[in-house]
Amino acid sequence: MELPPPGPRGTPPLLARLVDDSALFPPGDASMSEALVSHLDNRAGEHAGVLGVFLCPASRLPEMITELIKIRPKEPLPLSLIIDTGLGGVPKAISIVESREELLSLRMVEMPAPSDVDEVWLERVSEFVPEDVARVVEPRRGVGWLDGVRKVLEHGSWPKIRCGGLSQENFPGVDEVADFFSVVGGAPGASFKATNSLHRAVRHTDPDTGFEHHGFLNLIVAAARNLSGGDVRGALGSTDGDALAAEAGKLGDEAARAVRSMFTSYASATFDESIADLKGLGLL
Repeated sequence: MELPPPGPRGTPPLLARLVDDSALFPPGDASMSEALVSHLDNRAGEHAGVLGVFLCPASRLPEMITELIKIRPKEPLPLSLIIDTGLGGVPKAISIVESREELLSLRMVEMPAPSDVDEVWLERVSEFVPEDVARVVEPRRGVGWLDGVRKVLEHGSWPKIRCGGLSQENFPGVDEVADFFSVVGGAPGASFKATNSLHRAVRHTDPDTGFEHHGFLNLIVAAARNLSGGDVRGALGSTDGDALAAEAGKLGDEAARAVRSMFTSYASATFDESIADLKGLGLL
């Protein structure tokens, strides 16, 4: 699948369609109405070019469609369908979306992989999801995790890396993320998506939980270094926002597009916070 074109209003290629909207998920847990209204407001706002797709669980499709009928958006909503109903539910969910073309534009389908990433299972994913829709599969971290990432890439899907959550065990270490980059970087033209606890640009410690959070700008710089043979671990572990921003800001358009071809987007429940960090670092 080809990546979407750069965003409007002169959004730099490095930031175009970077932030996918996961307001329905923790820690946002917004109501469907609130999430949709906010998303559509942001899509019409000053930084619309940075906004990616709207994430919705397959189990909540009827609820979303009901709300969209009330709202009557001017254009179909760019959607990533999060499969929470099992692989067998994919065809029906996609059929529902495609029957509502006036309301929805399916761009991405995301799902967790089984504990053992099976070749037959991955083939069924490829069969169920249309060719012009990105297939995103999340292998579980643990024993054999990177083998699962390789299999996902071999089948033409994008692996997803979960960078945090509600407990410490959900946060992969710098070395684990660096190893993930090594696998993705070893597959020419490969892409990946990131999710969870990435609403801030720079690596930091949450004062309430003490958890070390990865930053989305760290991932951008890590992707750039991965492509150029640089120090990926150093980029992932850095807490120097100004230095990371300066390095990212020096990327030319061609290099920026290569970075974003690898690191396609990340999910965040707080678009405004991501925008505020980018502004504060002089990247917007």
